[in-house]
Amino acid sequence: MIYLFLLLIVASIFACIRYKRPLFLTVPFAGILLVMIVQISMVPMGFFETIRFIFSLR
Repeated sequence: MIYLFLLLIVASIFACIRYKRPLFLTVPFAGILLVMIVQISMVPMGFFETIRFIFSLR
């Protein structure tokens, strides 16, 4: 999984430099956010209950 993210980061930096579009630098952040949402949705509790549980941890 870490190699996939490293490949995504390198590809987005390459695309940013090649096409001169800084928007490509948001792709790794969107990928991490997507993985977090998928991991949260895999918890057997409800989605919002899981979110409340995560943010109630201290």
